[in-house]
Amino acid sequence: MLEIAEELHRWAEQGRDFAVATVAAVEGSTPRGPGATLAVDASGAALGSVSGGCVEAAVYELCQQALRDRENVLQRFGPADDTGLDALTCGGTVEVLVAPVRTADPVRPVVAAALSAVAAGRAVALARVVSGPQRRLGRALLVGPDGVLAGGLGAGPGLDGTVTDEARAFLDAGRTGLLEIGEEGARCGGPMTLLVESAQSPPRMLVFGAIDFAGALVGIGKFLGYRVTVCDARPAFATRARFPEADEIVVEWPHVHLDRAATDNRTVLCVLTHDPKFDVPLLRRALRLPAAYVGAMGSRRTHLDRVERLREAGVTERELARLRSPIGLDLGARTPEETALSIAAEIVAVGRGGTGTPLTGAVGPIHHNASRRQIHGTSAV
Repeated sequence: MLEIAEELHRWAEQGRDFAVATVAAVEGSTPRGPGATLAVDASGAALGSVSGGCVEAAVYELCQQALRDRENVLQRFGPADDTGLDALTCGGTVEVLVAPVRTADPVRPVVAAALSAVAAGRAVALARVVSGPQRRLGRALLVGPDGVLAGGLGAGPGLDGTVTDEARAFLDAGRTGLLEIGEEGARCGGPMTLLVESAQSPPRMLVFGAIDFAGALVGIGKFLGYRVTVCDARPAFATRARFPEADEIVVEWPHVHLDRAATDNRTVLCVLTHDPKFDVPLLRRALRLPAAYVGAMGSRRTHLDRVERLREAGVTERELARLRSPIGLDLGARTPEETALSIAAEIVAVGRGGTGTPLTGAVGPIHHNASRRQIHGTSAV
């Protein structure tokens, strides 16, 4: 449910009763991964998606049933049968947890705390009991990087402590999935299954160079869920009026800002300055960071000149191999908007393990579930 936390947070604040269907596990080729969510409120309004369409109607009905019955349901959907009804046409298999979240339910405060935290941009993991002893079903535990934030599984410190440790590991990896554990917090006791959803703080996109292409890239970066910073040393260009959608605008030499910017292995760096006095000191630092993507704009001639300057500045061949330049995929882009699309397409391809080639006539899986890399952090963002 953390995938659509901001919208669900509004529902919770409005006092709505709703049911949430969350993809708990997948096998084979599937349209959505673990953490994908469809929510339905008591009036029938819906948010999100679990399958891109093929089993949406069936899951919608399960949500309405969960609101009526006040019970969790774990439903498996597989390849199409003879009727083709309520089945995945893509050939894979998904398990979906459907859970009611009613105003009077004991789990409601834990869910509300989780939704509030994610809506505020905090990193949390929510562990919910999917199967096991009846008295544990539906219980939830909300965990942050430093420990428990809310809830409990009703079995004392042993179980809560073990699940907290496991949930923090899920959170560190930005992963959502099922956790098998014993009722007493070890492998002893009756078996239990929990769905652990993790939501990290938004990944960062740093755009260097306050040019017209940067304006289009800011918009698509926000659309993809990034926290976007625009940095340029020229105060006349790096203004709020020019980049109203940016989360942060910095007037500073790019390499100076990068030295103090908070970056991690999900961070995307887009260098649009194509000016050696900015590019070389900036890329020299950027290519040594654990960033998910480093791209630089410029012609092929600019690229070759830039590479030689970087070599002279001490950048190794291994570091240079990380540089995506000229930036973006070959879409024949000309306008700032088309160029931003080509850059975003390359960022997604690098992060998801895609090739960037047309799917028409290609072989192999369309969805790279198994090899997916964590550019965006959680399968819920």
